[in-house]
Amino acid sequence: MEPIVGCCGMIVPVGIKFKDFVIMATDMSHLQSIMVQKGDEDKMHKLSSHLVMAVAGEAGDTTQFSEYIAKNIQLYKMRNGYELSPSAAVHFTRHTLATALRSREPYMVNSLIGGFDPLENKSELFYLDYLAAAVPVKFYCFGYGGMFSLSILDKEYRPAANQKRAFDLMLKYVSEIQTKY
Repeated sequence: MEPIVGCCGMIVPVGIKFKDFVIMATDMSHLQSIMVQKGDEDKMHKLSSHLVMAVAGEAGDTTQFSEYIAKNIQLYKMRNGYELSPSAAVHFTRHTLATALRSREPYMVNSLIGGFDPLENKSELFYLDYLAAAVPVKFYCFGYGGMFSLSILDKEYRPAANQKRAFDLMLKYVSEIQTKY
């Protein structure tokens, strides 16, 4: 399924893991407090053919960190001839965050990393916070959007759903947030 690109406003990163795939969405606005400073911020980054990362946090940190992770995952593929699994990519990302946290220049980035592991034939979704904690999750969303909409995901989530049902669930989530904002 092709990604849908558009500025939805206040749809902070959200990810939902299903049996055979992961669906993720973000808004495209960069906020400073309650002010929208930019409306075309790309918060979703393709790390490999089976792996994507959505980020939230300080604008400079999210851009620099996302590019660093994406380029190093591609470098790993070029050197070794195969792609990292989602869990291996999460361990690398977590190590990078932990190393930066212990330096004088930590990254203020929260992220969702999701993808499909063709070797194990399963999908995976992980939440990583700026303190380098990595947690596998069924679904997750950041900020105020999560406060308003996690109940929808709790009620409607079915791990074996097909892509159409997953997309409908994501639209319901987006609609709820748009109603609140």
